[in-house]
Amino acid sequence: MASPVTLSVVAPGPDAAECLERAEQVVRDVERTCSRFDPASALSRANLEPDRWHDVPATLAAAVGEAATAHRETGGLFDPRILDVLLGWGYDRSLPFAAGDLDRGPAGIPDLRGSHHGEMVVPWLPQVVESDGAWRLHLGGSAIDLGGIGKGLAARWAAAELAGAGRGFAVDLGGDCAFGGAGPDRDSWRVGVEDPTDRAELVLVLDLTDTGCATSSTRLRRWRSGGVAVHHLVDPRTRRPGGEGLLAVTVVHLDPAWSEVLSKSVFLAGAADIGSRAEELGLAAAWVRADGTVGTTTALDASVVWRRSDV
Repeated sequence: MASPVTLSVVAPGPDAAECLERAEQVVRDVERTCSRFDPASALSRANLEPDRWHDVPATLAAAVGEAATAHRETGGLFDPRILDVLLGWGYDRSLPFAAGDLDRGPAGIPDLRGSHHGEMVVPWLPQVVESDGAWRLHLGGSAIDLGGIGKGLAARWAAAELAGAGRGFAVDLGGDCAFGGAGPDRDSWRVGVEDPTDRAELVLVLDLTDTGCATSSTRLRRWRSGGVAVHHLVDPRTRRPGGEGLLAVTVVHLDPAWSEVLSKSVFLAGAADIGSRAEELGLAAAWVRADGTVGTTTALDASVVWRRSDV
């Protein structure tokens, strides 16, 4: 997943080791099945021929089904079909983003609007069929990237394995998180929201339990394509980098997969509209603008125990 993975249990019970083993296998299974960077994964094989049926593992079938639901319920703002854009910008493998000053080619931003017209997104209609425990998948004609929602689903499924492992648990898959029960020092978990301009600093500390949390940010996955600045949070309506004026969006939601989906989709509102959009949706959300200012919604405020502005 190109991210640190941490599975934690507080006050482990007698089955904790077994629960942790199952949770680890869930994460490994999602990566093995749903990664576009592994040419041997079930997703990579399906992506080679997205206009035909494939026999696939249950994990990939479930992930595509969840992604299709997210696509529909966000009005197309969540769209795994932006893979062709990312490939056109040179993001065809796991890249050394941390090295900085990464340029992936001379072409600049290609015109990849395809079947997209203006502000309308053609609906994505994959098909998933189960028969006698076997799963078949049709991607609807487009290769897809399940990276973000894949991590969110892995966090959801790993959390389910840890629910009875001790007094509390935490799953952290590179910032896609799930927290349950007690933390190490209290009956909840204290969660820091990073400053996207300085990883050593925080902008907020949240008090959370029995919930998920995810951050979509341009801090790491940004590069240059033919000298043009791009990042991985693509707006499917414009086929261009989205979220003008924003650096990061964090969403707290009961389901870590939906934390991931919602953080990405509201990021596309940009700095000018994210506050009104997040409030309209009733989200517990925070965001960091390019000028360094931090915003939060009313629904998140009750969970904030520290703000950088308090110092």
